[in-house]
Amino acid sequence: MNNVASTRDETVTRGARISLLEGDSGAPKLSHAASRRFQLSLTMRVLAIDASLRNSGVAIIDFAGGKFQALHFGVIRNPSSRTMSSCLVAIHDRLAELIHQHEPDCCALEAVIYVQSYKTAITLGAARGAAILAAAGRGLAIFEYAPKRIKQATVGNGAADKSQVAFMVRALLSLTETPGPDAADALAIGLTHLRAQEGARLGLPGSARI
Repeated sequence: MNNVASTRDETVTRGARISLLEGDSGAPKLSHAASRRFQLSLTMRVLAIDASLRNSGVAIIDFAGGKFQALHFGVIRNPSSRTMSSCLVAIHDRLAELIHQHEPDCCALEAVIYVQSYKTAITLGAARGAAILAAAGRGLAIFEYAPKRIKQATVGNGAADKSQVAFMVRALLSLTETPGPDAADALAIGLTHLRAQEGARLGLPGSARI
């Protein structure tokens, strides 16, 4: 009987895992015991990107056994002397390398924010497009989150500044150093996505897949 119950719970857990990745709001409901096993057995690896033409923050975060672990974080830097088209190639190629190296399950980005300059909007959109192409071209599901939601999920304040985000990211991931603002933003995006996937099982508002 125990073997049958265990098999049933494992099947439901796998179903919930698939539903979360596919953004299915009708994920199977788990018993309290199965819910705890689900949290401990759920493994997910996300590629998180804070896209920018000159300084794109990037992070790879694992969630396993109920714990978060930053496997990689940094910045894709493009000098001012590099043309826009060359910057886009560099962003795409570096992300492709990280995807090949770390094999993430999905990708998360910050949603487009309002900018007053149309030139800035075009440049940001191009950088974001290069990042999306790198992830989508390798079959990753891609999700986006509003900046306010990212700050709320990380700091508990949707109006938090970058130093507060960096401080909380360091604490939440037990980092030995405080990441720079671009890398910290990418780490915050990744944490937001992983928490959103947990929350989706409980019927909380999910994420927008693009």
